[in-house]
Amino acid sequence: MSEKLKVGILGATGMVGQRFISLLENHPWFEVTTVAASPRSAGKTYEEAVKGRWKMAAPMPERVGKLPVMNVNEVEKVASQVDFVFSAVDMSKEEIRAIEDAYARTETPVVSNNSAHRWTPDVPMVIPEVNPEHFEVIPFQRKRLGTKRGFVAVKPNCSIQSYAPVLSAWREFQPQEVVATTYQAISGAGKTFADWPEMNGNIIPFIGGEEEKSEQEPLRLWGSIVDGVIVKAEKPVITTQCVRVPVLDGHTAAVFVKFGKKPSKEELIHRMVNYSGLPQKLGLPSAPKQFIQYLEEDNRPQVSLDVDFERGMGISVGRLREDTVYDYKFIGLSHNTVRGAAGGTVLCAELLKAQGYIEKK
Repeated sequence: MSEKLKVGILGATGMVGQRFISLLENHPWFEVTTVAASPRSAGKTYEEAVKGRWKMAAPMPERVGKLPVMNVNEVEKVASQVDFVFSAVDMSKEEIRAIEDAYARTETPVVSNNSAHRWTPDVPMVIPEVNPEHFEVIPFQRKRLGTKRGFVAVKPNCSIQSYAPVLSAWREFQPQEVVATTYQAISGAGKTFADWPEMNGNIIPFIGGEEEKSEQEPLRLWGSIVDGVIVKAEKPVITTQCVRVPVLDGHTAAVFVKFGKKPSKEELIHRMVNYSGLPQKLGLPSAPKQFIQYLEEDNRPQVSLDVDFERGMGISVGRLREDTVYDYKFIGLSHNTVRGAAGGTVLCAELLKAQGYIEKK
């Protein structure tokens, strides 16, 4: 057996579960040994369970296709097969919180793409380049759960990835007010154009829950640990609108910022392109070498040209300029199912392993 950590995917048949499987093929540290999904898929091979529904551009890994799908609700049985799990289950928030805690209590770390635990006070919600210190809340969570190695960690919403890291690079200039409109791809809803033909040539000016997440989750990223819980930051004040657009992959954001200390354009670009964190310092397998790129052309970033920057793990920014109402405005772009979902979650797991939070059982 390989020396790699044995990984289970909870919710393996959905789009994010498929993205996990695609990204983890040939991963140097992790190997998918267990796939779990709803009872209706249990007992089939993975290939049978997703027949006609494989949504990735790359073919399904043959080895994973032959794995039997386990019932995600058989927590002890699934947990006994793996060192840790990635969670992408499609359930109600209450059910997700319950099942993720149940896996953690079997001493199985859970690294989740789901939103259910993002506001649980002792669960770290992390973009590894931005707030890795929030993993230090895990010992407090383990005390609550009564575990020695089990815990839950999550990544934030896909819609904030195209602007929150940029604002993080500019924290020294004290962003005070932010207005952001996100133009979000249909894969963020787990759909392709074949699934959702009415999105062809269409825009829907509402995505349930997205605006609240987009306004509040960056504040949690910039918060601090106080008495064993994460307390969100007070500033900046953020207001957003979230729009679904006819694009398969890639969330674009149009952002306006007012600063407490107004910088020059050159200072902002310098901070962005030189912004990096622990993933880059440690050379983690999924870490982009360049986290944020700045594009000088007036017509960039574009989804068709830039969404796969750094294998989908980098962020592209353009059109930074002074504004007549706010101080500056810019356009940001991120890959919503790679950096914004499965890839960002894999990077969290890599950092957790590097820091000793995830080990072989």
